[in-house]
Parts: sequence; C-alpha cells; structure tokens
Amino acid sequence: MTDYISDFLDYLKKEKKMAVNSCEAYGRDVREFREYARQRGCNDLAEVTNTDLVAYLHQLKMAGRSAATVNRKVASLRAFFRYLIGRGLMTADPTENVKSPKIRRKEVEYLTMEEIDKLLACPDDSDKGIRDRAIMEVLYATGIRVSELIDVDLEDVNLRMGFITCDGPGSKARIVPLGRPARAALETYVYDVRDKFLKGRDEEKALFVNQNGHRITRQGLWKILRDYGETAGLEHKLTPHTLRNSFAVHMLQNGADLKSLQELMGHDDISATQIYLSATRSRIKDVYDKTHPRA
Repeated sequence: MTDYISDFLDYLKKEKKMAVNSCEAYGRDVREFREYARQRGCNDLAEVTNTDLVAYLHQLKMAGRSAATVNRKVASLRAFFRYLIGRGLMTADPTENVKSPKIRRKEVEYLTMEEIDKLLACPDDSDKGIRDRAIMEVLYATGIRVSELIDVDLEDVNLRMGFITCDGPGSKARIVPLGRPARAALETYVYDVRDKFLKGRDEEKALFVNQNGHRITRQGLWKILRDYGETAGLEHKLTPHTLRNSFAVHMLQNGADLKSLQELMGHDDISATQIYLSATRSRIKDVYDKTHPRA
C-alpha cells in the first residue's frame, strides 16, 4: 500500500511537475485516508470502494473539518485513485459521483492605497530596513507568491530592464515587470546591502537572504510582514497574500484587463483571477453611493 503512495508522489513530481509543497499536501491527505481505510479492515487502497470514501468524508464533516479542507482531501484522493486506474491497479473510481462541499467564498482582503503608502514608509534606513522595504516593494509591485519570492535568485532579476523571472506552480516560468519604486528599492538592496548579509558567503544565489546569509525562509518572511503590519497599525494581520491581493485589486481598479492580470499572477484558470472583480465592484458601488445625487 505504501508503494502506491510513493509511486504516486514520484508521478506528481516528475510527470506532473507539481510543486514540492503541493506534493507533500497530497501525500498527507492520502496517508490520512489510508489509516482510516485500515481501521475499516481495508489493507489495500486499490480495493477501496465508494462506500469507504463516503463514510470517510462523513467522518471529516462530523469532526468539524472545514469545507475547504474536505475539498482539498477529495481532490487529493481523486488524483490518487485516477492514478491507480491509469496504472491498471483499479477498475472503478471510488470518487465517482462524490460531490465536494460548497465553499462560502471569503471577501478578498487587501490594503487601500493609503495603507500601502503607510506600510512602505515603515522600514528605516538600516541594512535590515533597506532589505525589508525591497521585499515589500517587490511583493506589491509584482503580485508574486511568497513561494516564488523566496525561490528568486539574484540572476533572475534584470535591474537594467526592470523585470523578475519567477517559477510558479508546475515550474512554469514567467516574466513580471517591476515598477520604478520597486526597482529603486531593489537596486539599493542589491548594490549596498546584500553583501553585508552574506558575510563572505558568495556562493549564495538567493536574492533575499536573512541575517545569517542564507536564503530567507517562508516563516521569516511572514514574521517580517506581520511586524510591519503591526507598526503601520493595519486592521488585519499582514500576510504575503494580502500584498498579492492588493496588487491585483489595484491593477483592476486602475483599468487593467482580466487576461493581462491572469498572466501577471500566473493563474492557469481565469476563474482564479475573477475573484478580484468582486472587490472592484464593491468599490464602484461605494463611489456611486457617495457621488451620485440620487444614489
């Protein structure tokens, strides 16, 4: 049974080119279901039935798991069983006719232009402040994911032309332009500060490094943003995704078309980009309510 999962994860990595974090999540979901199946007396995942799967999903619901969590687990198991069918290890798909629970869509959390200005004014002129300002300027100017920012190497940045090359999910590379403020902040960081953090570790390829000269981590980046969010007095906890959302909403508010935004954000499906339209529509209604004489 374990061999099925190992082979499945190799398939996701090598053939589907799935990101490491996604592969790990799929693996956790399938292993969790494997333990449940064993408790029901099923020691071979290739013998799982639709009844087993429905009972498992009912247990998740009774345990208070969120709709988003259940949906992710269904997606993981559906991919796994289809892999087994493709290899001839199963004939019937136990996930067939299984409906994922509906997710109540959350409102997009983003910063106003005034909050962005306030946030970007927080870092001081110390070496750390210069690095942190460059990080936030790049996140807001490009809308790239936190995983993409962490993976960016120095050679992926073209300061003369003003763009960054980054790898999205599935190792799909895309070129994202930098605005002038982000470009200026990056130049100051790269030319004046980065070497001080490296402390002679010239072999480090990462664009953004921590105070030990190593590639900055996801946890380190979240802490940096959280601290500056508190300093700026923001109403909600600041995360990298808040800046990504802000980039998207402000682009649409200022006239960007949905297709161009989709390419900039690295979305495979334009439906993922369309969620930002709700934020722009609510703003239009607010403007109408405040400005039209008979609103």
